[in-house]
Amino acid sequence: MNAIPERCNGPGRPKDLEKRAAILEAALRLFPRYGFEGTSMDAVAAEAGVSKLTVYSHFGGKEALFIEVVRCKCEALLPDMLFQLDVHAPVRGQLLGIARAFFDLMMSEGALGMHRTLVASSRQSPKLARMFWDAGPMQVHAALADMLRKEVAANHLAIADPTRAASQFFALLKGEHHARMLFGCGRPDREEAEAHIEATVDMFLKAYRPR
Repeated sequence: MNAIPERCNGPGRPKDLEKRAAILEAALRLFPRYGFEGTSMDAVAAEAGVSKLTVYSHFGGKEALFIEVVRCKCEALLPDMLFQLDVHAPVRGQLLGIARAFFDLMMSEGALGMHRTLVASSRQSPKLARMFWDAGPMQVHAALADMLRKEVAANHLAIADPTRAASQFFALLKGEHHARMLFGCGRPDREEAEAHIEATVDMFLKAYRPR
């Protein structure tokens, strides 16, 4: 499990920050395992070694805690620095860095468990699914779209709609491997994963290279 990023802890005294981090780490273990409905605030408190009152004082409610877990998981594996453009560096290298981090995130047991949780509860809790999308995938898509706009301005790529291109990039990366993992049909080994990532980046660059 990845440690909770420091910026997810927020302001406060050291002891408060430790408790907040413990709560986030506990929720990160429990939500994918038991789902949103199956994870109680009592269980999170017990797992974190704090009182339920402490959990509520930090996050207000279970929905807010769930969304914060999603946001911090994305920040841990897809930090902002991945999307900071270096105009002197090859586009391929930067996209490969993002692609590898995104693929690792999507194929992690935590992310797969979270995906299953949201699909199972989407009809009963459409608001939760929307909140998840806004806190996680939408932020990642927006960060890549912003980077692509800068690559276009530097004449490294020719993209009319960077937002659509960002969505295409991540959809290509998930591909068949993500579906197979969701169905329990096997995880690609590191060699196959790297071949898939490089082929995806090369296809993307071929489609959007300047004419």
